[in-house]
Parts: sequence; C-alpha cells; structure tokens
Amino acid sequence: MKGLTHFVSGVALASCLPWSMEAAGSGNPLYFLLGGIFGLLPDTLDFKFYRYFYRYDRTVSPNPRKPDPGAIAEEVADAVAAAARSPGMLRLKLDSLRTGADRWRRYTLRFDAPRQGVEVAIGPEVTTGQVPLAGTAPPEGESRVWKALEVPIRVLDDPLVAVDIFDGPALGFEKGPDGRVETTFLPWHRGWTHSPLAAGVFGVAVAVAAGWRAGVVVAGAYLLHILEDQLGRMGSNLFFPFSRRRTRGLGWMRSGDALPNLGTVWFCCLLIFWNAYRALPDPAWHFGFARLLLYGGILPLAAYGLLRWLADAPWAGRNAP
Repeated sequence: MKGLTHFVSGVALASCLPWSMEAAGSGNPLYFLLGGIFGLLPDTLDFKFYRYFYRYDRTVSPNPRKPDPGAIAEEVADAVAAAARSPGMLRLKLDSLRTGADRWRRYTLRFDAPRQGVEVAIGPEVTTGQVPLAGTAPPEGESRVWKALEVPIRVLDDPLVAVDIFDGPALGFEKGPDGRVETTFLPWHRGWTHSPLAAGVFGVAVAVAAGWRAGVVVAGAYLLHILEDQLGRMGSNLFFPFSRRRTRGLGWMRSGDALPNLGTVWFCCLLIFWNAYRALPDPAWHFGFARLLLYGGILPLAAYGLLRWLADAPWAGRNAP
C-alpha cells in the first residue's frame, strides 16, 4: 500500500488504545505520532536508506535516445542464464531513461513462465507524473522483442516490470530448489525491514526509552504495516532471520491500486473518529458504530459505485465506437 495509507493505519491503531486517547485529551499526541511514524517506517528504511547501500552484479543501461529492445532482452536472458550457474542471487539493475527535464522513456519487461521467455517493449515518453506524451511511441514493429530463455523460470512477483521515472527498479534471479530460476522484483525491498523481528526490536527499544505503552503502539503499527503488505503479491519476510525469502502475499491487490488505498484510509479515518467520539465525556449526539459505518462508509461507497457505473454506461459516450 501507499505510504499515506500505512501512516493513517498506524494512527488508527494508536487511537484504539485507551491510553492514547487519554494522552491526546491532555494535549499529548505522542502515541498518535508514534503510530503514524512507525506505521510508515518499514518503507522509509527501504526506500530512503537501504536501497542506496544495495549492490548489483549487473546493470542494464539502454541508450535513452534510441533504446534497443533486442539488446535489453539479450542482457536479461544472459543474466537469467548466469543465475542458473551461480550459487546465490544475481542482482540486476534496470536503469531508467531520462530524455529531458520532465521526460522519460518507458520500457517494460514481461516474463512468461509457461512459454519460458521474456518480452521487452519500448513505450512512449512520459512525464514525471507518468502521463504518456502523445506521438512519442515508437513504431510497433521496432518496439517489441520476444526472447526465449535458456533455462526454466518461476515468476515470484508481478510478471510485468515497468521502467520509467526516477531510479529504475531491480530484479533478483536465483536458482530455486526445483532447478528453475526464480525472478524477484526489488530484492532489496520487504526483507529484514518487513519482519516481525524488526517490529519487536523497535517496540522493545521504544518501550525502554518511553514506556511500555509507547512500545505497544510502535510494535503494533509496525506489524500492521507488514500485514497490510501481505494483501499484495510480493509479501514480506515473515521469518527473518531464519529465512531470507519473502513469504508470498495473498495477491488481492497492487500496492498502488487507488480503491484499496482510498478505502483503507477512509475506514481508518472513521475508526479514529469513532474512538475520539467514545472518549468524549458527554457527547451532544449519540450513535453506534454500525450507524457510523452505514452513513460514513457504506452509503459513500455505494454512491461511488453508482457514479462509476453511470460513467461507464453506454449512454455516457465513453464506450462508443
């Protein structure tokens, strides 16, 4: 999920603990701050620190002005073949292609395990907001290449890898127990930082410094982040340090999907509101949690669904030929 979602989830978790509401009522927001900060911390550690210390074995650096999909496919296929002969993980970096101050050339890799190959496609130029620029896509015949792989593969994460803005992604290739080379997206992400052990270490450290209540908030918010990440396909390393492999998630969503992120943030806001309401000594209005969910959650969601249905209806003109 997105960083904002994890942050709000951590605050919502803190609001469920009675001492958090008592402290907030006295003007002390410490537990809410700890919930938000440590709900966001696992991704902060990965994206702001750990990734810059990660070392790669190979780098794919296409020509930004005229990228060759065939050359990219050859380098990826060669890395997969080398991983089959290596005892550990081969780490491959895919450089992004900057073509201007606010322009990037997008290219994609799609791994196909049943067909045992990889397809590389050169796409259009995009802005830093990932909006494609009209008229910048190369001709279809020159932009797509299929490359058969020498060794069988197993795709652990999303088979489609897109490279466009900022720093390019990384792939890990490692020979698995069954002899197939396993492809891992962002091998530096969701490792030790996304483990229950890390949650426990941070919780104990904060408990020693600020009391056991603060430690409970920190460990709970950190663990909630990990559980939310398990809803996607990538998962987290739940058994570190006994394993360095990520436990695959449920695959119910992608981390950037708008509706799950919006829905989670909305529910968390309702939960924070409910906990604040319960802490009032003499509220002016009286209602139950079921009514709050109905008016604050179910009805807005139904209205959103209706608007989406109306927008996609044939008479709206969007599906007209």
